Amino acid sequence: MAAKVIPGADRARSLEIFATVADTGSFSAAGRLLDLTPSGVSRTIDRIEARLGVRLLLRSTRTLTLTAEGQAYLQAARRILSDLDDAEQQIADQGAPRGRLRVSAALAHGRLCVVPLLGEFARRYPHILIDIALTDTLVDVAGGQADVSIRFGPLADSTLTARKIGETGRVIVASPDYLARHGTPQSPEDLHGHNCLNFNFRRAEPTWPFRREGQDYSLCVKGNIEANNGETLGQLAANGVGVTRVGAFSVAAELASGALVPLLEEFNPGDVELIHAVFVGGANVPARVRVFVDFLVENLR
Repeated sequence: MAAKVIPGADRARSLEIFATVADTGSFSAAGRLLDLTPSGVSRTIDRIEARLGVRLLLRSTRTLTLTAEGQAYLQAARRILSDLDDAEQQIADQGAPRGRLRVSAALAHGRLCVVPLLGEFARRYPHILIDIALTDTLVDVAGGQADVSIRFGPLADSTLTARKIGETGRVIVASPDYLARHGTPQSPEDLHGHNCLNFNFRRAEPTWPFRREGQDYSLCVKGNIEANNGETLGQLAANGVGVTRVGAFSVAAELASGALVPLLEEFNPGDVELIHAVFVGGANVPARVRVFVDFLVENLR
């Protein structure tokens, strides 16, 4: 005889009770977790077994043991309950965005540009838990290491979705103290007599680009310190260590205060580095990801 059909809500509750009994190994322990009496839990298990016509649990005075049918039913119950949780989360996300949002950002850009925005984002979306990691290491978004990664420069071909959230130009800077001691370069070639602080990335070139009379060219520069982020290079330059070429965002405060001054602007080639928010796209992008990327576009462009 076919199993009796019962309402969906009651069936889902029955699955939850059965799975909790299996996890705890006790009617009383399951009852405490679910705010039910042990007898109420036992009656629910009896009804499931009567409906299915099979024994799911072997009862003794001290233990409960799953039968083979009980093991199969438990696997199905966990799968169904997980699918139900996912469906409810997706629907909830369409209302008030919620859940943990894992964000990866570069050290300097994250500290200077992204972190100052998080307070306003948290006030706007109080049900989203922001989990941010500042690192210059490339994280695997497709592999689940982050929900959103903020990346600079050209993007490798992938199945990920990328939205432009900004761009930054480059600027050559030094401190007034350094220039007073070593002189102010008037042409790019004058940099051969200066301590030029550079990046230590493997992709970084020991050359800086320039434009003279409409023609682009590169000049090899040398210095005695290298670093992996523009904020550090800017700090070194502000301390009078040398001249550096970094993203304008990383030295904006020092330029505004006069701690650093721009150099050779008439030879600036005008190159810019694009900034993207990268995430797994598609039809089911969680609302927490969508609103965060929209927020970055709104506030960083």
